[in-house]
Amino acid sequence: MEEKRLVFFVDMAEAKPGLRKPVFTKVDQLRPGTSGHTLVVKVVSTKMVVQKGRGDGPQSRQMRLAECLVGDETGMIIFTARNDQVDLMKEGSTLTLRNAKIDMFKNSMRLAVDKWGRVEVTEPASFTVKEDNNLSLIEYELINVVEE
Repeated sequence: MEEKRLVFFVDMAEAKPGLRKPVFTKVDQLRPGTSGHTLVVKVVSTKMVVQKGRGDGPQSRQMRLAECLVGDETGMIIFTARNDQVDLMKEGSTLTLRNAKIDMFKNSMRLAVDKWGRVEVTEPASFTVKEDNNLSLIEYELINVVEE
């Protein structure tokens, strides 16, 4: 009995990876425990929180942390910038945050971008930041629900 095989050739130039267009989120749509957000925000203010380590030589290990108030036309939130991200957080600049997530700190929301995301400086946006809706001022409480 003769064995038959089917062989498929795939043109790799046509086989695109699973890329999809980002869905942009507005600040007022952010909720605790969510991730994968893409936002366009303006930097309102930046405050250095931690700066430690040695900055001498090519192998310098420095830890920098800044709390930056960022927002869009729907509201504001504190963005926790780490290390190289701190340099991009200039007051008034417009940024695209890709794959951002919500961290909880002292029962309030903080926006962050880890190694799986990107912070990019982009063209200046035309919107004005809505400064009277700061989502980081809302305090959340974790409630355990027991189903009976």
